[in-house]
Amino acid sequence: MTDPARIADTINRFVDAHFAGECAFLAELVKVPSDNPPGDCAPHARRAQALIEALGLKVEVHPVAQEAVRSNGMISATNLVIRQQFASGGPIIALNAHGDVVPPGQGWTHDPYGAAIETDADHGATMYGRGVAVSKSDFATYTFSLLALRELAAQGEPLHGAIELHLTYDEEVGGEIGPRWLIEHGLSKPDLAVSAGFSYAVTTAHNGCLHLEVVVHGKQGHAAMPERGVDALAATAQILAALYASREALKTRVSKTPGITHPTLNVGLIQGGINTNVVPDKVTFRIDRRIIPEESPAAAEAELRALIETTAAAIPGIRVDIRRIMLSLPLVKLPGAEKLVRALQRHGEHFFGTPIVEHGVPIYTDARHYTSAGIPTVLYGAGPRTLAEANGHAADEKLCLEDLRRATKTVAAALAELLGAKD
Repeated sequence: MTDPARIADTINRFVDAHFAGECAFLAELVKVPSDNPPGDCAPHARRAQALIEALGLKVEVHPVAQEAVRSNGMISATNLVIRQQFASGGPIIALNAHGDVVPPGQGWTHDPYGAAIETDADHGATMYGRGVAVSKSDFATYTFSLLALRELAAQGEPLHGAIELHLTYDEEVGGEIGPRWLIEHGLSKPDLAVSAGFSYAVTTAHNGCLHLEVVVHGKQGHAAMPERGVDALAATAQILAALYASREALKTRVSKTPGITHPTLNVGLIQGGINTNVVPDKVTFRIDRRIIPEESPAAAEAELRALIETTAAAIPGIRVDIRRIMLSLPLVKLPGAEKLVRALQRHGEHFFGTPIVEHGVPIYTDARHYTSAGIPTVLYGAGPRTLAEANGHAADEKLCLEDLRRATKTVAAALAELLGAKD
Protein backbone atom coordinates (compact mmCIF):
# COMPACT_ATOMS: atom_id res chain seq x y z
CA MET A 1 0.00 0.00 0.00
CA THR A 2 1.15 3.50 -0.73
CA ASP A 3 1.84 5.78 2.18
CA PRO A 4 0.94 9.46 1.55
CA ALA A 5 3.12 10.60 4.44
CA ARG A 6 6.11 8.72 3.01
CA ILE A 7 5.47 10.21 -0.43
CA ALA A 8 5.34 13.74 1.00
CA ASP A 9 8.53 13.07 2.96
CA THR A 10 10.33 11.74 -0.13
CA ILE A 11 9.31 14.82 -2.14
CA ASN A 12 10.29 17.11 0.71
CA ARG A 13 13.75 15.60 1.02
CA PHE A 14 14.33 15.43 -2.75
CA VAL A 15 13.45 19.07 -3.37
CA ASP A 16 15.54 20.23 -0.41
CA ALA A 17 18.52 18.19 -1.60
CA HIS A 18 18.31 19.64 -5.11
CA PHE A 19 17.19 23.16 -4.26
CA ALA A 20 20.55 24.85 -4.81
CA GLY A 21 20.55 23.32 -8.28
CA GLU A 22 17.00 24.50 -8.89
CA CYS A 23 17.94 28.07 -7.97
CA ALA A 24 21.00 27.91 -10.24
CA PHE A 25 18.78 26.55 -13.04
CA LEU A 26 16.40 29.50 -12.65
CA ALA A 27 19.28 31.99 -12.53
CA GLU A 28 20.60 30.70 -15.85
CA LEU A 29 17.18 31.19 -17.44
CA VAL A 30 16.94 34.76 -16.13
CA LYS A 31 20.39 35.60 -17.50
CA VAL A 32 19.35 34.90 -21.10
CA PRO A 33 17.16 37.79 -22.42
CA SER A 34 13.86 36.78 -24.02
CA ASP A 35 12.10 40.14 -24.26
CA ASN A 36 8.89 40.11 -26.30
CA PRO A 37 8.88 42.49 -28.12
CA PRO A 38 11.08 42.11 -30.06
CA GLY A 39 10.45 38.40 -29.56
CA ASP A 40 13.72 36.75 -30.56
CA CYS A 41 13.18 33.82 -28.20
CA ALA A 42 14.88 30.86 -29.90
CA PRO A 43 18.21 31.52 -28.08
CA HIS A 44 16.46 31.20 -24.72
CA ALA A 45 14.80 27.97 -25.82
CA ARG A 46 18.20 26.56 -26.78
CA ARG A 47 19.59 27.45 -23.35
CA ALA A 48 16.56 25.94 -21.58
CA GLN A 49 16.91 22.78 -23.68
CA ALA A 50 20.57 22.40 -22.70
CA LEU A 51 19.84 22.94 -19.00
CA ILE A 52 16.96 20.45 -18.97
CA GLU A 53 18.86 17.79 -20.91
CA ALA A 54 21.71 18.15 -18.42
CA LEU A 55 19.22 17.03 -15.76
CA GLY A 56 18.60 13.79 -17.65
CA LEU A 57 15.30 14.70 -19.34
CA LYS A 58 14.63 14.30 -23.06
CA VAL A 59 13.52 17.50 -24.78
CA GLU A 60 11.45 17.66 -27.97
CA VAL A 61 12.23 20.81 -29.97
CA HIS A 62 9.45 22.26 -32.13
CA PRO A 63 10.46 25.42 -34.02
CA VAL A 64 7.57 27.53 -35.28
CA ALA A 65 7.60 28.43 -38.98
CA GLN A 66 8.83 31.95 -39.73
CA GLU A 67 5.60 32.99 -41.42
CA ALA A 68 3.62 32.22 -38.28
CA VAL A 69 6.27 33.85 -36.09
CA ARG A 70 6.25 37.06 -38.13
CA SER A 71 2.45 37.20 -38.20
CA ASN A 72 2.58 37.26 -34.39
CA GLY A 73 5.04 40.16 -34.41
CA MET A 74 8.02 38.07 -33.29
CA ILE A 75 11.45 37.18 -34.65
CA SER A 76 11.82 33.56 -33.52
CA ALA A 77 9.92 31.07 -31.36
CA THR A 78 10.59 27.47 -30.41
CA ASN A 79 8.29 25.30 -28.32
CA LEU A 80 9.83 22.70 -26.00
CA VAL A 81 7.99 19.57 -24.87
CA ILE A 82 9.25 17.17 -22.22
CA ARG A 83 7.25 13.94 -21.77
CA GLN A 84 7.52 11.50 -18.89
CA GLN A 85 5.46 8.34 -19.21
CA PHE A 86 4.83 6.34 -16.06
CA ALA A 87 2.70 3.19 -15.89
CA SER A 88 -0.37 3.03 -18.11
CA GLY A 89 -3.87 3.87 -17.03
CA GLY A 90 -3.57 7.35 -15.53
CA PRO A 91 -4.15 10.88 -16.84
CA ILE A 92 -1.89 12.95 -19.05
CA ILE A 93 -1.21 16.21 -17.22
CA ALA A 94 0.41 19.16 -19.01
CA LEU A 95 2.38 21.83 -17.16
CA ASN A 96 2.77 25.04 -19.16
CA ALA A 97 5.07 27.99 -18.49
CA HIS A 98 6.21 30.74 -20.83
CA GLY A 99 9.77 31.95 -21.25
CA ASP A 100 9.08 35.20 -23.09
CA VAL A 101 8.96 38.33 -20.93
CA VAL A 102 8.11 42.00 -21.26
CA PRO A 103 11.11 44.33 -21.79
CA PRO A 104 12.69 45.57 -18.55
CA GLY A 105 11.84 49.25 -18.87
CA GLN A 106 13.27 51.89 -16.54
CA GLY A 107 13.77 52.15 -12.80
CA TRP A 108 15.72 48.98 -12.00
CA THR A 109 18.14 48.92 -9.08
CA HIS A 110 19.35 45.43 -10.08
CA ASP A 111 20.58 44.12 -13.42
CA PRO A 112 17.40 42.80 -15.12
CA TYR A 113 19.43 39.85 -16.41
CA GLY A 114 21.71 39.44 -13.40
CA ALA A 115 19.62 37.03 -11.25
CA ALA A 116 21.05 38.73 -8.18
CA ILE A 117 20.10 37.24 -4.82
CA GLU A 118 19.64 39.33 -1.70
CA THR A 119 18.86 37.99 1.77
CA ASP A 120 17.04 39.66 4.63
CA ALA A 121 15.58 38.56 7.93
CA ASP A 122 11.93 38.96 6.85
CA HIS A 123 11.90 37.21 3.47
CA GLY A 124 15.05 35.14 3.32
CA ALA A 125 16.70 34.86 -0.09
CA THR A 126 15.08 36.80 -2.95
CA MET A 127 16.14 36.62 -6.60
CA TYR A 128 15.78 39.66 -8.87
CA GLY A 129 15.46 39.73 -12.65
CA ARG A 130 13.05 40.07 -15.52
CA GLY A 131 10.96 36.93 -15.77
CA VAL A 132 12.09 35.52 -12.42
CA ALA A 133 8.45 35.39 -11.29
CA VAL A 134 6.56 35.63 -14.62
CA SER A 135 7.14 32.90 -15.55
CA LYS A 136 10.66 31.54 -15.82
CA SER A 137 10.19 30.53 -12.19
CA ASP A 138 7.77 27.85 -13.32
CA PHE A 139 10.24 26.40 -15.80
CA ALA A 140 12.06 25.53 -12.56
CA THR A 141 8.95 24.59 -10.53
CA TYR A 142 7.67 22.17 -13.12
CA THR A 143 11.04 20.70 -14.14
CA PHE A 144 12.06 19.89 -10.58
CA SER A 145 8.57 18.64 -9.73
CA LEU A 146 8.95 16.16 -12.56
CA LEU A 147 12.36 15.12 -11.27
CA ALA A 148 10.80 14.50 -7.85
CA LEU A 149 8.16 12.26 -9.48
CA ARG A 150 10.90 10.32 -11.24
CA GLU A 151 12.52 9.77 -7.85
CA LEU A 152 9.22 8.46 -6.45
CA ALA A 153 8.88 6.06 -9.38
CA ALA A 154 12.46 4.89 -8.91
CA GLN A 155 11.59 4.04 -5.32
CA GLY A 156 8.71 1.88 -6.52
CA GLU A 157 5.73 4.18 -6.02
CA PRO A 158 2.93 3.19 -8.44
CA LEU A 159 2.50 6.27 -10.64
CA HIS A 160 0.08 5.90 -13.56
CA GLY A 161 -0.19 8.27 -16.50
CA ALA A 162 2.14 10.88 -17.93
CA ILE A 163 3.47 14.35 -17.30
CA GLU A 164 4.23 16.78 -20.11
CA LEU A 165 6.08 20.07 -19.76
CA HIS A 166 5.03 22.64 -22.36
CA LEU A 167 7.62 25.42 -22.37
CA THR A 168 6.52 28.11 -24.81
CA TYR A 169 7.52 31.63 -25.83
CA ASP A 170 4.65 33.83 -26.96
CA GLU A 171 2.41 34.45 -23.94
CA GLU A 172 3.18 38.17 -23.97
CA VAL A 173 1.67 38.44 -27.47
CA GLY A 174 -1.26 36.06 -27.03
CA GLY A 175 -0.04 32.45 -26.99
CA GLU A 176 -1.26 31.63 -30.50
CA ILE A 177 1.99 29.94 -31.54
CA GLY A 178 2.67 28.41 -28.12
CA PRO A 179 0.08 26.27 -26.34
CA ARG A 180 -2.55 26.70 -29.03
CA TRP A 181 -0.01 25.70 -31.70
CA LEU A 182 0.97 22.55 -29.79
CA ILE A 183 -2.65 21.49 -29.40
CA GLU A 184 -3.73 22.31 -32.96
CA HIS A 185 -0.73 20.49 -34.44
CA GLY A 186 -1.68 17.36 -32.51
CA LEU A 187 1.53 17.38 -30.47
CA SER A 188 -0.32 17.11 -27.18
CA LYS A 189 -3.71 15.88 -25.97
CA PRO A 190 -3.62 16.24 -22.18
CA ASP A 191 -6.49 15.37 -19.89
CA LEU A 192 -5.64 18.14 -17.41
CA ALA A 193 -3.36 21.17 -17.45
CA VAL A 194 -1.66 23.51 -15.00
CA SER A 195 -0.38 26.86 -16.25
CA ALA A 196 2.09 29.21 -14.59
CA GLY A 197 0.74 30.98 -11.53
CA PHE A 198 1.52 31.97 -7.97
CA SER A 199 1.76 29.97 -4.77
CA TYR A 200 -0.90 31.18 -2.36
CA ALA A 201 -3.99 30.62 -4.52
CA VAL A 202 -5.22 28.35 -7.28
CA THR A 203 -6.58 30.45 -10.14
CA THR A 204 -9.59 28.97 -11.91
CA ALA A 205 -10.87 32.01 -13.84
CA HIS A 206 -9.48 35.11 -15.47
CA ASN A 207 -10.58 37.92 -17.71
CA GLY A 208 -10.53 37.85 -21.46
CA CYS A 209 -8.97 40.67 -23.43
CA LEU A 210 -9.89 42.41 -26.68
CA HIS A 211 -7.42 44.67 -28.47
CA LEU A 212 -8.81 46.88 -31.24
CA GLU A 213 -6.90 49.27 -33.50
CA VAL A 214 -8.92 52.28 -34.64
CA VAL A 215 -7.79 54.48 -37.54
CA VAL A 216 -9.57 57.83 -37.81
CA HIS A 217 -9.35 59.33 -41.31
CA GLY A 218 -9.79 63.06 -41.98
CA LYS A 219 -8.28 65.39 -44.56
CA GLN A 220 -5.05 67.34 -44.27
CA GLY A 221 -5.02 71.10 -44.64
CA HIS A 222 -2.85 74.11 -43.83
CA ALA A 223 -2.95 75.16 -40.19
CA ALA A 224 -3.51 78.75 -41.31
CA MET A 225 -6.75 77.66 -42.98
CA PRO A 226 -7.90 74.73 -40.83
CA GLU A 227 -11.44 74.90 -42.21
CA ARG A 228 -10.09 73.46 -45.48
CA GLY A 229 -9.14 70.25 -43.75
CA VAL A 230 -11.01 67.68 -41.72
CA ASP A 231 -9.28 67.38 -38.37
CA ALA A 232 -8.78 63.68 -37.54
CA LEU A 233 -7.35 64.56 -34.13
CA ALA A 234 -10.38 66.61 -33.13
CA ALA A 235 -12.60 63.74 -34.24
CA THR A 236 -10.47 61.32 -32.27
CA ALA A 237 -10.93 63.47 -29.18
CA GLN A 238 -14.72 63.08 -29.52
CA ILE A 239 -14.43 59.33 -29.99
CA LEU A 240 -12.13 59.05 -27.00
CA ALA A 241 -14.53 61.09 -24.90
CA ALA A 242 -17.30 58.63 -25.75
CA LEU A 243 -15.07 55.67 -24.93
CA TYR A 244 -13.98 57.10 -21.60
CA ALA A 245 -17.57 57.97 -20.71
CA SER A 246 -18.54 54.33 -21.32
CA ARG A 247 -16.26 53.15 -18.54
CA GLU A 248 -18.74 54.13 -15.84
CA ALA A 249 -21.34 51.75 -17.26
CA LEU A 250 -18.75 48.94 -17.33
CA LYS A 251 -18.29 49.31 -13.57
CA THR A 252 -21.90 48.25 -13.03
CA ARG A 253 -21.24 44.80 -14.57
CA VAL A 254 -19.87 43.16 -11.46
CA SER A 255 -18.33 39.71 -11.77
CA LYS A 256 -19.34 36.96 -9.36
CA THR A 257 -15.80 35.55 -9.46
CA PRO A 258 -13.67 36.37 -6.40
CA GLY A 259 -10.61 38.37 -7.48
CA ILE A 260 -12.32 39.85 -10.56
CA THR A 261 -14.25 43.11 -10.32
CA HIS A 262 -15.77 44.43 -13.56
CA PRO A 263 -14.87 44.99 -17.24
CA THR A 264 -12.33 47.71 -17.98
CA LEU A 265 -11.38 49.82 -20.97
CA ASN A 266 -8.06 51.52 -21.62
CA VAL A 267 -6.57 53.41 -24.57
CA GLY A 268 -2.89 52.65 -24.33
CA LEU A 269 -1.36 53.76 -27.62
CA ILE A 270 -2.00 56.70 -29.95
CA GLN A 271 -0.17 58.29 -32.87
CA GLY A 272 -0.99 60.63 -35.72
CA GLY A 273 -0.49 63.93 -37.47
CA ILE A 274 1.94 65.15 -40.13
CA ASN A 275 3.49 68.34 -38.73
CA THR A 276 2.68 71.12 -36.30
CA ASN A 277 1.41 73.37 -39.09
CA VAL A 278 -0.79 70.76 -40.80
CA VAL A 279 -4.34 69.72 -39.95
CA PRO A 280 -3.93 66.02 -39.03
CA ASP A 281 -5.40 63.70 -41.63
CA LYS A 282 -5.05 60.43 -39.70
CA VAL A 283 -4.88 59.28 -36.09
CA THR A 284 -4.42 55.69 -34.93
CA PHE A 285 -5.08 54.42 -31.44
CA ARG A 286 -5.42 51.05 -29.72
CA ILE A 287 -7.96 49.94 -27.12
CA ASP A 288 -7.60 47.30 -24.42
CA ARG A 289 -11.01 46.00 -23.30
CA ARG A 290 -10.97 43.41 -20.48
CA ILE A 291 -13.84 40.92 -20.59
CA ILE A 292 -15.10 39.31 -17.38
CA PRO A 293 -15.97 35.59 -17.42
CA GLU A 294 -19.71 36.32 -17.38
CA GLU A 295 -19.58 38.39 -20.59
CA SER A 296 -19.88 37.28 -24.20
CA PRO A 297 -16.66 38.25 -26.01
CA ALA A 298 -18.56 38.65 -29.28
CA ALA A 299 -21.10 40.96 -27.66
CA ALA A 300 -18.36 42.99 -25.98
CA GLU A 301 -16.62 43.54 -29.31
CA ALA A 302 -19.87 44.40 -31.13
CA GLU A 303 -20.78 46.90 -28.43
CA LEU A 304 -17.40 48.62 -28.63
CA ARG A 305 -17.40 48.77 -32.42
CA ALA A 306 -20.93 50.21 -32.43
CA LEU A 307 -19.94 52.97 -29.98
CA ILE A 308 -16.97 54.01 -32.13
CA GLU A 309 -18.87 53.85 -35.42
CA THR A 310 -21.90 55.73 -34.09
CA THR A 311 -19.76 58.52 -32.66
CA ALA A 312 -17.71 58.83 -35.84
CA ALA A 313 -20.80 58.88 -38.05
CA ALA A 314 -21.95 62.09 -36.37
CA ILE A 315 -18.71 63.91 -37.33
CA PRO A 316 -18.78 65.32 -40.91
CA GLY A 317 -16.01 64.12 -43.21
CA ILE A 318 -14.69 61.47 -40.87
CA ARG A 319 -14.20 57.79 -41.66
CA VAL A 320 -13.00 55.07 -39.26
CA ASP A 321 -11.42 51.69 -39.82
CA ILE A 322 -11.53 49.22 -36.92
CA ARG A 323 -9.30 46.17 -36.83
CA ARG A 324 -9.16 43.44 -34.22
CA ILE A 325 -5.58 42.91 -33.06
CA MET A 326 -6.27 40.18 -30.51
CA LEU A 327 -9.13 38.45 -28.76
CA SER A 328 -8.16 36.45 -25.70
CA LEU A 329 -11.08 34.47 -24.30
CA PRO A 330 -11.75 34.40 -20.55
CA LEU A 331 -10.61 31.41 -18.55
CA VAL A 332 -13.54 29.46 -17.13
CA LYS A 333 -13.54 26.51 -14.77
CA LEU A 334 -14.37 23.32 -16.65
CA PRO A 335 -15.71 20.10 -15.12
CA GLY A 336 -12.73 18.10 -13.91
CA ALA A 337 -10.69 21.10 -12.80
CA GLU A 338 -11.83 20.50 -9.25
CA LYS A 339 -9.46 17.53 -9.03
CA LEU A 340 -6.54 19.85 -9.70
CA VAL A 341 -7.85 22.46 -7.28
CA ARG A 342 -8.32 20.03 -4.40
CA ALA A 343 -4.92 18.40 -4.82
CA LEU A 344 -3.05 21.71 -5.05
CA GLN A 345 -4.95 23.18 -2.10
CA ARG A 346 -4.38 20.15 0.10
CA HIS A 347 -0.65 19.90 -0.52
CA GLY A 348 -0.15 23.64 -0.69
CA GLU A 349 -1.61 24.03 2.77
CA HIS A 350 0.72 21.27 4.00
CA PHE A 351 3.90 22.83 2.61
CA PHE A 352 3.03 26.52 3.05
CA GLY A 353 1.24 26.20 6.38
CA THR A 354 -1.64 28.39 5.24
CA PRO A 355 -4.91 27.80 3.35
CA ILE A 356 -4.58 27.99 -0.43
CA VAL A 357 -7.64 29.81 -1.74
CA GLU A 358 -9.37 29.48 -5.10
CA HIS A 359 -9.87 32.74 -7.01
CA GLY A 360 -9.91 34.59 -10.32
CA VAL A 361 -7.53 37.25 -11.65
CA PRO A 362 -8.12 40.23 -13.97
CA ILE A 363 -5.22 39.42 -16.30
CA TYR A 364 -5.28 36.92 -19.18
CA THR A 365 -2.93 33.96 -19.65
CA ASP A 366 -2.08 31.00 -21.86
CA ALA A 367 -4.33 28.78 -19.74
CA ARG A 368 -7.31 29.79 -21.88
CA HIS A 369 -5.92 27.87 -24.85
CA TYR A 370 -6.24 24.63 -22.92
CA THR A 371 -9.79 25.31 -21.73
CA SER A 372 -10.77 26.38 -25.26
CA ALA A 373 -9.73 22.87 -26.31
CA GLY A 374 -11.91 21.39 -23.55
CA ILE A 375 -9.02 20.64 -21.16
CA PRO A 376 -9.71 21.45 -17.46
CA THR A 377 -6.99 23.91 -16.47
CA VAL A 378 -5.88 25.93 -13.45
CA LEU A 379 -3.02 28.30 -12.71
CA TYR A 380 -0.53 27.46 -9.99
CA GLY A 381 3.21 27.92 -9.54
CA ALA A 382 5.93 29.80 -7.70
CA GLY A 383 5.30 33.35 -6.58
CA PRO A 384 3.73 35.63 -3.98
CA ARG A 385 0.08 36.49 -3.46
CA THR A 386 -0.19 39.10 -6.21
CA LEU A 387 1.52 40.20 -9.41
CA ALA A 388 2.20 43.57 -7.80
CA GLU A 389 3.98 41.95 -4.87
CA ALA A 390 6.35 40.27 -7.36
CA ASN A 391 6.86 43.54 -9.29
CA GLY A 392 5.64 41.59 -12.29
CA HIS A 393 5.93 43.65 -15.50
CA ALA A 394 7.66 46.34 -13.40
CA ALA A 395 11.17 47.27 -12.28
CA ASP A 396 12.99 44.94 -9.88
CA GLU A 397 10.82 41.89 -10.54
CA LYS A 398 11.53 39.44 -7.74
CA LEU A 399 10.85 35.99 -6.36
CA CYS A 400 11.17 34.80 -2.77
CA LEU A 401 13.13 31.58 -3.23
CA GLU A 402 11.36 29.92 -0.33
CA ASP A 403 8.14 30.24 -2.34
CA LEU A 404 9.89 28.44 -5.22
CA ARG A 405 10.95 25.64 -2.90
CA ARG A 406 7.49 25.13 -1.39
CA ALA A 407 5.64 25.50 -4.71
CA THR A 408 7.86 22.80 -6.22
CA LYS A 409 6.96 20.45 -3.38
CA THR A 410 3.28 21.33 -3.70
CA VAL A 411 3.13 20.68 -7.44
CA ALA A 412 5.08 17.43 -7.13
CA ALA A 413 2.85 16.11 -4.35
CA ALA A 414 -0.35 17.13 -6.14
CA LEU A 415 0.82 15.40 -9.32
CA ALA A 416 1.76 12.29 -7.36
CA GLU A 417 -1.76 12.17 -5.95
CA LEU A 418 -3.36 12.64 -9.36
CA LEU A 419 -1.15 9.95 -10.89
CA GLY A 420 -2.36 7.53 -8.29
CA ALA A 421 0.46 7.52 -5.73
CA LYS A 422 -2.16 7.62 -2.98
CA ASP A 423 -4.86 5.30 -1.65
